[in-house]
Amino acid sequence: MPPKNKNKNPVIHFVSGGVAGLSEALCCHPLDTIKVRMQLYRRAAGSGVKPPGFITTGAGIFRNEGFIALYKGLGAVCIGIVPKMAIRFSSFEYYKTFFTKSDGSISTAATFVSGLAAGVTEAVAVVNPMEVVKIRMQAQSNSATDPTALPKYRNAIQAAYVIGKEEGFKAFYKGVSLTALRQATNQGVNFTVYSKLRVKLQEYHQSDNVPGWQTSGIGLISGGLGPLCNAPIDVIKTRLQKEIGFDPKENSVKRITRIGTKLIQEEGVRAFYKGVTPRIMRVAPGQAVTFTVYEFMQNALGKVSFLNSKKLD
Repeated sequence: MPPKNKNKNPVIHFVSGGVAGLSEALCCHPLDTIKVRMQLYRRAAGSGVKPPGFITTGAGIFRNEGFIALYKGLGAVCIGIVPKMAIRFSSFEYYKTFFTKSDGSISTAATFVSGLAAGVTEAVAVVNPMEVVKIRMQAQSNSATDPTALPKYRNAIQAAYVIGKEEGFKAFYKGVSLTALRQATNQGVNFTVYSKLRVKLQEYHQSDNVPGWQTSGIGLISGGLGPLCNAPIDVIKTRLQKEIGFDPKENSVKRITRIGTKLIQEEGVRAFYKGVTPRIMRVAPGQAVTFTVYEFMQNALGKVSFLNSKKLD
């Protein structure tokens, strides 16, 4: 996102972000399903069995459950993607106003802090409940050859109902601290790298407009850095959100410590980077799609007169 965004109407941010997020989900969701299965894979301690890679995992899902299984949990993503992206982009713009100087410029540190805050905001408001539902659905391994083997969670709405009924509302906020930390680091790095690279390209072209392929390129770069920074957080979060029920004697710190310790004891430190390859393969091109579509929608909606007549001062 360019640092000097002239589109102040929040409707433009909402619609642009929603369309961008939906495009990203449709393109990249199969890689997210593979990532979750890799993170949930368990091997016996000392067995020496090498965990399956992302190609093997993906091929296994396709062979045993069918192509549609790669899109398990997509409904939960689609239901949450519009508010998620709306909150991400609009809150980022809002937080930036606290740091933007009179000439419209903003420092790298301030951009990073704005991204951190936007990541926390979207995690608490939308992402964590959505991911609990998504992960529960993705974790199911029902056979495509046995039509009588109905999965417990059949669609996003039904899954959310079952989780809420059986475990209570607080189940949707399992791992919220880890999700907030992951989203904060993701968006802090993502917005900072993207914004600064876009400024460089604008200076090079001597124009506010940047070619679409270059927007995709810097989105790809910025999107790939976040997963490298917070892969262990994401693995522990996935294991935590997959668990059903709560132990009343365990607080969130104890649960995180238990899962992290068990991972090291049973599978070694490398287990913290399970699924990092498909995650980068999903997040990096996902951000390329997101920023490209977002910029396109911003420009298109910026030409709609009634939207521009409602710009905020």
